[in-house]
Amino acid sequence: MSGNHVLLVEDDRSISGMVGPYLEKEGYRISYAYDGMEAERLFAAQPSRYDLVILDLMLPRRSGMEVLREIRSVSLVPVLILSAKDGEVNKALGLELGADDYVSKPFSLIELTARVRAAIRRSNYAVPLGQAVDSPEQGEVIRVGGIVMNLETYGVERDGQPVKLTSKEFGILKLLAGHPGRVYTKAQIYASVWNDAFYGDDNIINVHMRRLREKLEADPSDPQYIKTLWGLGYKLEADRP
Repeated sequence: MSGNHVLLVEDDRSISGMVGPYLEKEGYRISYAYDGMEAERLFAAQPSRYDLVILDLMLPRRSGMEVLREIRSVSLVPVLILSAKDGEVNKALGLELGADDYVSKPFSLIELTARVRAAIRRSNYAVPLGQAVDSPEQGEVIRVGGIVMNLETYGVERDGQPVKLTSKEFGILKLLAGHPGRVYTKAQIYASVWNDAFYGDDNIINVHMRRLREKLEADPSDPQYIKTLWGLGYKLEADRP
């Protein structure tokens, strides 16, 4: 029995009435919110109480996107999105909001539970915003071209200007920058950064790569750092033109 505490934010009571009891049988403690304002109130009262948030994007009173933005302003708790709209998922997974994973409606309870378990398992990679980060490679700095990564502070600069990355984006960049020129498949990136098996869903990797390029490239449509090798994967170019 895990004992992990999950905040389930879903206005459809037939869905929450199905998901909550199922997760409870799997050993999770569940708190329920049925609209965005209630979700924000519950989370703000005790941000450290929850090990995971399951968040529907289509909520009354305040949207799931707004709730996610509020959560991310104070915490990097894993957030698992429930949505039937791919466009909304893309936004939620991006840098500005930073969800960790998503499940498309309709979904199976077995799949949802597996993703909940995986998100909590890898959450040791995330730390509360504003707190110091302990790194097994304290003080080490990686430089590739104009990109500088400090592995102790999780700071990133591009051409001397600070760049704010999510924990997942930092993990991807660290993987690529640690071996410039080496090609990594999407499965390898997912296994390394998400610490989980890759299920062949390209959307998560694609969104994070696009956001990284938007932050690191002068022209994201013509990237000079993060290169795509079609049919193979991605690499970080060691020497820009």
